[in-house]
Amino acid sequence: MTSYERWILRTDHTTYAVRLSPDGPWAELDAWGPHGVEHGPSALDWSRRTHFITPADAAPAEYLPYGLRPFTGSELVASRSGEERGVWWDFAGAEESEGTLRLAFTDHVVGLRAVLCYETVPGTDVILRWTELTATEELRLERFDSAAVNIPVGGTARLTYLAGQWSQEFQRTRLDLQRGTFTIGSTQGVPGHAYAPWLAVQDGDSAAAYGVALDWPGNWHITADTEPGGIVRVRAGRVPHEGAVVLAAGETLVTPRLACAFSPDGLDGLSRVWHGYERRLAGERLNRPRKVLYNSWEATGFDVDAAGQLELAKAAAEIGAELFVVDDGWFTGRGDDTGGLGDWYPDPEAFPAGFDRFVADVRGLGLDFGLWVEPEAVSPGSRLYAEHPDWVYRIDGRPATLVRNQLLLDLGRTDVQDFVIGTLDRLFGDYDISYLKWDMNRPPTERGRPGSGPVDLDAEHAAGYLRVLDHLRAAHPDVTVEGCAGGGARVDHATLARTDVVWPSDNTAPLDRLSIQYGFLHAHAPHVMSSWVTDAPGVFDPRPRSLAFRFVNAMCGVLGVGADLRRWTPEQRAEARRWIVRYKEVCHVTHHGEARLLGSPEDSTFGVQFDAADRTVVAALSTGRLDGAPLVPGRPDRLRLRALDPAARFRDTATGTTYSGAHLLHHGLPFAWSADHDADLVVLMRE
Repeated sequence: MTSYERWILRTDHTTYAVRLSPDGPWAELDAWGPHGVEHGPSALDWSRRTHFITPADAAPAEYLPYGLRPFTGSELVASRSGEERGVWWDFAGAEESEGTLRLAFTDHVVGLRAVLCYETVPGTDVILRWTELTATEELRLERFDSAAVNIPVGGTARLTYLAGQWSQEFQRTRLDLQRGTFTIGSTQGVPGHAYAPWLAVQDGDSAAAYGVALDWPGNWHITADTEPGGIVRVRAGRVPHEGAVVLAAGETLVTPRLACAFSPDGLDGLSRVWHGYERRLAGERLNRPRKVLYNSWEATGFDVDAAGQLELAKAAAEIGAELFVVDDGWFTGRGDDTGGLGDWYPDPEAFPAGFDRFVADVRGLGLDFGLWVEPEAVSPGSRLYAEHPDWVYRIDGRPATLVRNQLLLDLGRTDVQDFVIGTLDRLFGDYDISYLKWDMNRPPTERGRPGSGPVDLDAEHAAGYLRVLDHLRAAHPDVTVEGCAGGGARVDHATLARTDVVWPSDNTAPLDRLSIQYGFLHAHAPHVMSSWVTDAPGVFDPRPRSLAFRFVNAMCGVLGVGADLRRWTPEQRAEARRWIVRYKEVCHVTHHGEARLLGSPEDSTFGVQFDAADRTVVAALSTGRLDGAPLVPGRPDRLRLRALDPAARFRDTATGTTYSGAHLLHHGLPFAWSADHDADLVVLMRE
């Protein structure tokens, strides 16, 4: 095999080998796995004897158009206006440098150049893939995925994905797929509550895990096909709202990046690959302390005024919070969810001494100040809508659908983007704001822009959203930005690269939230997971849990408090102060250390283990009965730790008990749960 026919990409611990197929003008996967996997016959090679399909349909191709691959799923469907669909391309050369690869293919008849792009992410085991499509004359693109990912399986493919609904996002779900097609996605203009743009694939019970995650805040799909010959082929990309995109002559369309990862250590090892990648996305912002916040929403709802908010701020400062965030209800016309959106000026009746005085009073308590906004939304009765009714998505002659009593601004318009940027700049300029919670509470309906002709509305909205976030990062670099969309409907790598934390769900009930966070941490890092302590009762799992449980659970991410502190007893406030002190002592480990999920919420004891060089922090939570059952009374449940040095010794800083690493690995930490003790945070110092 000549050198130009095969290319090798290496990450910290993995190898990804691509070659030109001997059967046709396409690139195909030769090997993917731990270093050295490329030496030997390819596990994706076979006799190429096919019946009723073409060699291209059977190949582990990296990217193929309809035309060359007519039967088993293609990544690109394109045509010239008025002509048949199909692309038949030829290889046009490769460009290779350290950590990057570009493979070009051209179809001179249809007028298309496609470049398959690869880039390794330094310090991680992630490879980014995307495609650049350039037209020499106008083309209609019905499908333009980012990449195809080929995974060898010996039998049944085990798929793991994150599914759910509003208030029940990120539920880890498994499916064994022996044959057929599996698809997840969203056409709601955001990744959505139903599925996360993330998928893991394993070969049955094999420990090794492969994963993909799409870097896109708009419509999307991930599709997995189990194909003849022992392969799972995953395709992922954007889904155009209009059904197709018109690519003008000379124009280039760049697809979203698809992050691809491998770990020999199963889903748990794969999660640490994703955590490392998201720490890389944060860049210098990773080292910015994520302050303990108090958010007033669950205490006051829309009933916001200076006196009530200051009362809560004083209570928040007393328990050790560092940041006070005023949620929805602070602006003119916002007595409920029927008005006010778009008119982003503080309500003078709610803040009679002026909003600047109110902010100064909050800061006088030693607290930073934060504010909630929903920049993409507008209320029909607002001044903004009266002045700019053309700024909302609409279809002439059709009624507008209200969701949460509001309409959605067309953020693909530059004038709308400029309005949002101007609004945020004004708020940051007029008031001392150090935290912004960006919410988005409705999907687009009647998604049209009359008189504009054929436009890629989903892509333009996503680009406008990212442009505003990029402006915030550049113009206000010290502001902490939280991403939210009715809970966890917009959690993706494009958003995470521009925000500091995201809000996984509006559901803050203890056992419900535990299940949400368990799934979330499979795909996302603890330092981006905003988690509050509230008094919310369970929605799906109503079993009561203590204040300690709520704190320990929230401390697995970025700690916040959202309860009505005015209703807490002095004993509850004192307990909260103690937990917040402990959180501040360990958050550098929980945010920057390696995280391991110990069991699942279905076990009687579930934990998250965080490892740093000198210590291990274990958040342990009782998910079963609190009377000792099913254990013998007085006998503790045990949580086995992982990945410790068996010969090392560890001291529990609270009890002074010393354990060997071997003991913690084999027997585990003991926990005697009861109705008064259903959670614990253990700090083990390495001696």
